[in-house]
Amino acid sequence: MSRVAVLLLLIAVGVVLTFLGFFIGSGDYSVADAWRALFDEGDPTTLEVIRNNRVPRTLLAVLVGIALGAAGAIMQGLTRNPLADPGILGVNSGAYFAMVVAAVAFGTTTTGGYMAAAMVGALLAATLVYFVGSRGISGASPEKLVLTGVAAGSIFSGVGFGLTMIDPKSFDTIRSWQVGTLDGRNWDQVSIVWIPIVIGAVASMLLIPYLNGLALGDDRARALGIGVRRIRLAGFVIVTVLCGAATAALGPITFVGLMVPHVARILFGPDNRWLLPMCVVVGPIVMVGSDLIARVATSSELPVGMVTAFIGAPVLIALVRRKGVVDE
Repeated sequence: MSRVAVLLLLIAVGVVLTFLGFFIGSGDYSVADAWRALFDEGDPTTLEVIRNNRVPRTLLAVLVGIALGAAGAIMQGLTRNPLADPGILGVNSGAYFAMVVAAVAFGTTTTGGYMAAAMVGALLAATLVYFVGSRGISGASPEKLVLTGVAAGSIFSGVGFGLTMIDPKSFDTIRSWQVGTLDGRNWDQVSIVWIPIVIGAVASMLLIPYLNGLALGDDRARALGIGVRRIRLAGFVIVTVLCGAATAALGPITFVGLMVPHVARILFGPDNRWLLPMCVVVGPIVMVGSDLIARVATSSELPVGMVTAFIGAPVLIALVRRKGVVDE
């Protein structure tokens, strides 16, 4: 099957899953009820559930899938690390920690305020992990960055959780962000985060030729006229915007940025001219699919972050073993 055919198939799958997101969920509503509600018909309760809950929730899953898929591909390209992921490298945890600090210290309660704090935290976390993980003779090896990211992420998450425990008001405000959930999200979050996510996704496409150059190594990239430091800085800024917006919308979501680039790489190869755009297509499929599983897996809906972790953890283990990090 050609790349174009696979692309069209993935787009069709994404569209179908998105429409399923409008019709599937808790509550005794038929497909016909949901369909009428999409066109502003039916009783007020059905309209509220479908138009102001399921629709924005599904669209938010699409947006976050785009953000995390693109961010994962950029991080793997910038670091030449197949295990790079905003969650594993502590970027999402750093964003969440900054949100907690904003809530506890400054009384922040709005999505816009959380998003600004999350972007600052994501940038600081990415800088810290890369700086610490690149020390030593071997430089920024995949294993060192993963270990540093996991350690930093645990510290950020632990301190953030501790801060919410000593401030009950902040705990009540931010607890829905702690596990990464789409439950209770509405048009307020969509209206705020879609702009930075779309800008970040478009800006990420401008990095495509430079990421292909970086894949050859820093020395060869410089020989091709690529400003390595400048491109890495631009890439980390784009990742910060994408991860900050995604974390402000849902909370810390792990493994999506790891899985999506590897799926795209299997289907389309390592060329970033295909890889990065396909991550923008595959990411929403993973997020919306995970959300649908979260809705129907149990009688009470699961946090989508739990589903992505359940799926992504075995993927990480398989990738680590494939690289020979774990002895046979």
